[in-house]
Amino acid sequence: MRIGAHVDPTDPLAEATARTADTVQFFLSDPQGWKAPQPRADAEQLRTAEVDVYVHAPYVVNVATGNNRIRIPSRKLLLAHAQAATAIGAKGLVVHGGHVNAGDDPASGIENWRKALAYAADSGGFGLPVLIENTAGGENACARRLDALARLWDVIGAYDVGFCLDTCHAHAGGEELLGLVDRVKAITGRVDLVHANNSKDAFDSGRDRHDNLRGGTIEPDLLVAVVRAADAPVIVETPGGADGQSGDIAFLRGQLGSETSAA
Repeated sequence: MRIGAHVDPTDPLAEATARTADTVQFFLSDPQGWKAPQPRADAEQLRTAEVDVYVHAPYVVNVATGNNRIRIPSRKLLLAHAQAATAIGAKGLVVHGGHVNAGDDPASGIENWRKALAYAADSGGFGLPVLIENTAGGENACARRLDALARLWDVIGAYDVGFCLDTCHAHAGGEELLGLVDRVKAITGRVDLVHANNSKDAFDSGRDRHDNLRGGTIEPDLLVAVVRAADAPVIVETPGGADGQSGDIAFLRGQLGSETSAA
């Protein structure tokens, strides 16, 4: 089990060293913007590093929406990020599940997801696993609650997609963490990556505010149990910079003992 952190994209390998991380996740462009990612000067170093790399797609990407001015650019931006992530040897591209607008049929969002994956396949494919992440808020979200995730997976599960489980998002989204991995795997058959985060807010709050693993409103033992059950690479997206994240990584390694493989 490899454990790391979401880091600043300027020098991800140096950030990994500062945290004694096995793996890193970062953005390839402004997470709140629509600009396509540019080639990285450190692409070869990232491809050949012992540290595993994951890329997170911009938050603006929403392939589920019925708004053409967002959905169509989202398809193109998701594919561009997948291709750029492949160029640096990333293990996966994480993207939020997205949502439809209030009053829209949730089934339309699922169909829009199918069309986005078909568009990518027709354009030569993503080149790496795209990992759909559960989200914390929104009554019209495609991947907040497990019943919605099940409807989504019924349609898109045949495509080459994976799943990223965020513990803060699950808790804030109204899903109990106890036994969560088994319930997710019953739907998706897999958990490819865990975002291990505590939550500053209460259960079912719908608020996405991460806290360090031994802070927040989730019992730390529950977070460890999710990580253990998932048996997948782990990224902490927690506050406090290198110091805060190093503490979270060390906590997980200490709790999991010989199950981890620190670099």
